[in-house]
Amino acid sequence: MSDGLAPTISTPEAGMPAAARGKRKRAFAILGGTVAVLAIGIGGWLLFFGGRSVSTDNAYTNVEVAQITPLVSGPVKQVSVVDTTAVHAGDVLVVLDDTDARIAVAQAEAELDRARRQVTQVMRNDINLAGQVDLHDAQVRGAESDVAKARATFEKATLDEKRRRNLVDGGSVSAQELTDAQTALREATATLQQAEASVNVARAAFAAAGGARQANAALFNDSTVETNPAVRAAAAHLQQAQVNLERTVLRAPIGGIVTQRAVDVGQQVQAGMRLMTVVPIGRIYVDANFKEVQLAKVQPGQHVRLTSDLYGDDVVYDGHVEGFEGGTGSALSIIPAQNATGNWIKVVQRLPVRVRLEPEQLAKHPLRVGLSMDVTVDLTSSSASNAQARE
Repeated sequence: MSDGLAPTISTPEAGMPAAARGKRKRAFAILGGTVAVLAIGIGGWLLFFGGRSVSTDNAYTNVEVAQITPLVSGPVKQVSVVDTTAVHAGDVLVVLDDTDARIAVAQAEAELDRARRQVTQVMRNDINLAGQVDLHDAQVRGAESDVAKARATFEKATLDEKRRRNLVDGGSVSAQELTDAQTALREATATLQQAEASVNVARAAFAAAGGARQANAALFNDSTVETNPAVRAAAAHLQQAQVNLERTVLRAPIGGIVTQRAVDVGQQVQAGMRLMTVVPIGRIYVDANFKEVQLAKVQPGQHVRLTSDLYGDDVVYDGHVEGFEGGTGSALSIIPAQNATGNWIKVVQRLPVRVRLEPEQLAKHPLRVGLSMDVTVDLTSSSASNAQARE
């Protein structure tokens, strides 16, 4: 200080050679340039592409499976598949013992034949009943003729008896003749009453015969043998028995993979019992669980790109947004969250979005139910353009 010179400050670079200081500056310059390029790149991506898509890895494959359940009860005779078996629609899965079903069909066939014979007999009885009606009609006419004859006899006997009563006092007619006339009158009266009663009986028999014919005709009016209600009921019974016989063979309703087989030969199964499940892997879709804050611009029909953990990034699936679930997973759970409490903490909810996959890609790279997927929805694609593309 006494010599008048200012003190110097020592720095790390002061003792470094000039070449080392140059290298250090270049390293800082490169680092600064790299950071600047990354910042510009990230800013540009966010500006031009960041808002054009939404993604989630909370997505899993799903499908509407087919439960195989018998519609009739019986012992299992044959099981044609095991878990992992690929089946086509119509393939035989399980065969039940059909002994009882065949017996039921035979009984129903006999009932149908008996019903046809009975209806035929009823129709032919109409001819016999028609003859009975005609017979009783003739009897009525005959009885009415007898009444007319008896009335004529009665009237003559009445006149004879009246004449003899008038003449008996003058001695022109004997008492014996009057007695005979009175006896004849009584006989004529009885004969007339009997004839009139016969008419009533004949008319009653005629009415009964007509009623019997009408009652018989009601069993087959406006129908043939095959359209008769009794025959139709027996035919329906036979059809039901035949259907039950066909139901002893359980076939695959759709094509897919057999899983969860729970039936063995000899097992007694009941109607409605689950025997196995068929998973139609060709109809698999994806449930993508997006956060609610991501869904403002997501619309049905938008294009989706998907990758699976099964195949990795080498296989990319194309799909389209098909729709949204009616509620969040927490709201539709068995025990929903009770948010109306004093310990409430807001949690961002997720809403399942259904994504339809292209069948051709599924056939080339099959998936299974429950596999993890990565989903990216292109928000710039419109539902209308995608609908036209699908057409």
